[in-house]
Amino acid sequence: MPAYFVGGYMSEKSVRPAALSQLSQRQAAADCINQALEKSDIAEICYAIGAATHLYNISDLAQKSGLARPSFYRAFAGDPRKPNFTTVLHVLDAMGFQLHVTVRRDAGEACLKPVARCQEPER
Repeated sequence: MPAYFVGGYMSEKSVRPAALSQLSQRQAAADCINQALEKSDIAEICYAIGAATHLYNISDLAQKSGLARPSFYRAFAGDPRKPNFTTVLHVLDAMGFQLHVTVRRDAGEACLKPVARCQEPER
């Protein structure tokens, strides 16, 4: 699992935390999470989110996400039982992040239904 630079933790990226503004620290954290999301590796996604949380006051994040501090720490501690999607969304929201879905260019997606079946039902 790659090491990420977030909030003073060592990483493959050689950037000093003192040199980064709060906005660029948040952007670096968002970039790390997005890189993990691109790989679709759940463990790496959880690790990247957990690393990003180190930029914040954990008590504040826990309060804003609605999680108890111990639950917050366990959610991203590398436990084989991963946090549920609701927890992930609440923590990302508490950090001021949001998920955004885009169409991949190399998508080997499942077949779509014919357009006529995808229309909203008439009322």
